[in-house]
Amino acid sequence: MEARNVHRRMVRWSMIIIAAVASASPAFGGPPYVTDDPEPTDYGHFEIYTFANGTDTRDGVGGEAGIDFNYGAAPDLQLTAVVPIGYDKSQGTDISISLGNVELAAKYRFLHQADTGWDVGVFPRLFLPSGSSAVGERHVSLLIPIWLEKDFGRWSTFGGGGCTINNGVGSRDFCMIGWVLTRQVLPDLQLGAEIYHQTANTRGGQPTTAGSVGVRYDLTDHYHLLADIGPGIENADATNRYSWYAALLFTF
Repeated sequence: MEARNVHRRMVRWSMIIIAAVASASPAFGGPPYVTDDPEPTDYGHFEIYTFANGTDTRDGVGGEAGIDFNYGAAPDLQLTAVVPIGYDKSQGTDISISLGNVELAAKYRFLHQADTGWDVGVFPRLFLPSGSSAVGERHVSLLIPIWLEKDFGRWSTFGGGGCTINNGVGSRDFCMIGWVLTRQVLPDLQLGAEIYHQTANTRGGQPTTAGSVGVRYDLTDHYHLLADIGPGIENADATNRYSWYAALLFTF
């Protein structure tokens, strides 16, 4: 009789745990934020962003539009390719449009929350030369960052940073750091806030610090809208009066 009661209690608690896991909202990092996260695309699945972004300064506006393609090539391993078309409109000049810096990257998560309390991963990115000196950089550069993430209930926080090897004419190596806090406010709606800092990436340039608010809305299980906008805080006129990002994400 006692064994039967123990079995019933085990079944009841198992059902409670399964229900809690099933009702939990998944955590998403990375876009629409500048700061990334260590969570790779699920093994055998795809995440494809069709995106556009822009930044306004006292000298003009510039940004990119394109496709951000991600594939879960193995457990904890994501392969990424980004193909952007860049644009730049400086004060008193015509707009320039060209192929931007194509990105090739691999994200690998080597620590898991279940084991250590945090997800931790690396996401090196190789940037190829752009199609025009007016848009992007005309040389190869390499970003080497490390990212961390922790989820708790409806909240998620992630961040980290790294440095970019960026040796080109007029360019210099630079580093960035950022952090994001998000909350799943509705089953289909996630809101977040970000702050990040980047050192100067050109000789004689200035560092920048900025903040933003982001939103992710799940139209269906496979279609998602993402957006982010925020002002510059440090050297805003020269580096970032405000920036924005918008994307339609396909997951399958």
